[in-house]
Amino acid sequence: MTIHFLPESSGTLEPLSGRKVSYCSNWYVLGLTLTAGIGGLLFGYDTGVISGALLYIKDDFKVVKESNFIQATIVSMALVGAVIGAAGGGWMNDAYGRKKATLLADVVFILGSLVMCAAPDPYILIFGRLLIGLGVGTASVTAPVYIAEVSPSEIRGGLVSMNVLMITGGQFLSYLVNLAFTEVAGTWRWMLGVSALPAIIQFFLMLLLPESPRWLFLKKDKSKAVSTLSKIYDSYRLEEEVGLLSMAYEMDIHQKNSVGYLDVFRSKEIRLAFIAGAGLQAFQQFTGINTVMYYSPTIVQMAGFSSNKLALLLSLFVAAMNAAGTLLGIHLIDRCGRRRLALTSLAGVVLALVLLSAAFSLHLGWVAVGGLVLYIAFFSPGMGPVPWAVNAEIYPEHFRGLCGGMSATVNWVSNLIVAQTFLSVVAAVGTAVTFLALAGVAVAAVVFVVVFVPETKGMSFEQVERMWIERARGRGAVVRDADE
Repeated sequence: MTIHFLPESSGTLEPLSGRKVSYCSNWYVLGLTLTAGIGGLLFGYDTGVISGALLYIKDDFKVVKESNFIQATIVSMALVGAVIGAAGGGWMNDAYGRKKATLLADVVFILGSLVMCAAPDPYILIFGRLLIGLGVGTASVTAPVYIAEVSPSEIRGGLVSMNVLMITGGQFLSYLVNLAFTEVAGTWRWMLGVSALPAIIQFFLMLLLPESPRWLFLKKDKSKAVSTLSKIYDSYRLEEEVGLLSMAYEMDIHQKNSVGYLDVFRSKEIRLAFIAGAGLQAFQQFTGINTVMYYSPTIVQMAGFSSNKLALLLSLFVAAMNAAGTLLGIHLIDRCGRRRLALTSLAGVVLALVLLSAAFSLHLGWVAVGGLVLYIAFFSPGMGPVPWAVNAEIYPEHFRGLCGGMSATVNWVSNLIVAQTFLSVVAAVGTAVTFLALAGVAVAAVVFVVVFVPETKGMSFEQVERMWIERARGRGAVVRDADE
């Protein structure tokens, strides 16, 4: 593949692909990725654990068992917190850095876990879910951006997708923990309380990690930025990366030190990028992923399997498929590209949702379980990691935290709407019609990706920024594959 650059006013940039890319330490980059990805693990665990815990919370609190609204609120209050956390987390990332934002998220995680574990009634439990949500929302913005900014562009998609693997791994872990505590006194309290442990581990590990070099460079701390980059690249590539950062800084020298929410919509190129990023995040949720992950035990019971333990076992298999599919996505995202992977994923999601609709319409329990597995098998490699990878790389440096937070907020608002309304919609129109409606949304998502989402595979942050400028001018993409 040959990468072509547009000329800059101050000169031209040479292609990167004419030589072998060299990194100083892949292990160092992987260590940064995995540590930051613990936020994704917490994200996945705390969104997944409630599906099993809810079965036992209903047994302890009669008011919960008698009210679908309170059940939905327990599930969705974490999403309310995540909306707030994502919106504030984007600003915090830009103002105080990715590292401090992560540390704050960990503190909130720990507090929320302890409150839930000790909750004497459903209302304190709901407050604890709100606290957890604040941490989840902040982590959902911070982890992908931090990983993207310490990653070489050639493998950035795969490394950002590692965070999604941690999310799906956290969901899988949550089902294992749910099963482990089914026969233990206190069941759901243990299920909800153990999430404090990964947060404590990440807090102390994060104290040892550097701040994002790109954020440091933006804040004029060049020496610390270069020190971090020198641990990632060899001397030749280091010089090139610093040169790219310097050029980007010079291009942005007249940019405000801080940008506001309205600034996103005043610039056509930023507006186009935000539409692509936020749209992907919305369609990720409205195609039903967290309906499946939050309510999979409930869906299994709707399909005719009444045992709590069997419902959890079948849901564990669904969660395992989710993690396995994400591994496949990590392998494919920097090879096939973000756009192609998303389109293939969505085509399979449409098929799976139609199958689920038919299974519930005909009362075919095992076919419904098979539909859930097929849904996850198609969703997880594509629409799982692609929205997060794209949003971590499509915004200019000054807007990356802010726009990342705004698009994550769109994700969580969409998530909240789906989680809060799913049981009520099922009660009103039936499970079969509900899944058929989700299939229609997935068809709309295919059209959206075709029209609004460009390919960013292998592009540097600077190339992506110039691509949006050219698209805003109506000139199309600036990066082409020679094979095309």
